[in-house]
Amino acid sequence: MERAGLFAVLLLVESLHYVFARLLLPYISPLASTLYVLGVATLQVGLFAAVRGKLDWRPALRHGWFFAAIGFLIATSTLLNYMAVLYIDVGTASMLGKTGVIISLLLSVFWLHERLTRVQGIGAALAVAGAVIISLHPGDITQFGSLLVLTSTFFYALHTALVKRFGQKMDFTEFFFHRLLFTTGFLFVFAALGRELVWPDAQTWPLLLLAGTVDVVVSRSLYYATLRLFSMSVHTIILTLSPVVAILVSLLLFHTFPGAQELLGGAFVLAGVAVVTRGR
Repeated sequence: MERAGLFAVLLLVESLHYVFARLLLPYISPLASTLYVLGVATLQVGLFAAVRGKLDWRPALRHGWFFAAIGFLIATSTLLNYMAVLYIDVGTASMLGKTGVIISLLLSVFWLHERLTRVQGIGAALAVAGAVIISLHPGDITQFGSLLVLTSTFFYALHTALVKRFGQKMDFTEFFFHRLLFTTGFLFVFAALGRELVWPDAQTWPLLLLAGTVDVVVSRSLYYATLRLFSMSVHTIILTLSPVVAILVSLLLFHTFPGAQELLGGAFVLAGVAVVTRGR
């Protein structure tokens, strides 16, 4: 029951990533909102690390190139996601985001030289077909929004591959803090270059604080906690339910629902992810 409860909470918070992006749109630009959301999370994790006596700056010096690389990738990925909800609905974005499993699989094949089984190949083909179905809106803004999500997903999957290869042995608290710190640093640069360094008003701050706490700190902590309780395959399969929750929350808050084409493509994506994960 305890495991089921943890996963139920994880499914909810995991599904809220694009929901928070959409909630913040009327109040603040994506460039500024991503900066403050990650900034809030960085301060919270930094305070936690300080209390535990793990606020150490030496990892940033020893592994500066590594944190700079993943910080840039995560910052770009988050910004693209927050921009994508300008063009597509939350449910569609959430379904497309699950192609990250397929992109990670392909990276492991071509970069880490792992072998691709026949079942994994079938699952990857299903997911790619689903992404094509969703994105096939020639000349429509939906196509642009889909491309933003797919590009974001590629950057996040690349960051995951880098972490798997070079960051596995780091202390988690130290790793997580510097990951957030470098990400916030790049978002600050992006906002400065885009002339979006604006101070949020009193109405926007509660949303930013909630998004930083729930969508970054709580979500990622639960993600890693449940990953220790379940195999990676089972973990990934269960998380394919998060787009379903995202669609229901989006319907409740924004009264939006994916169209027939998006639902068909999303079904292919989620089926492909399930097949690939079981094939592991």
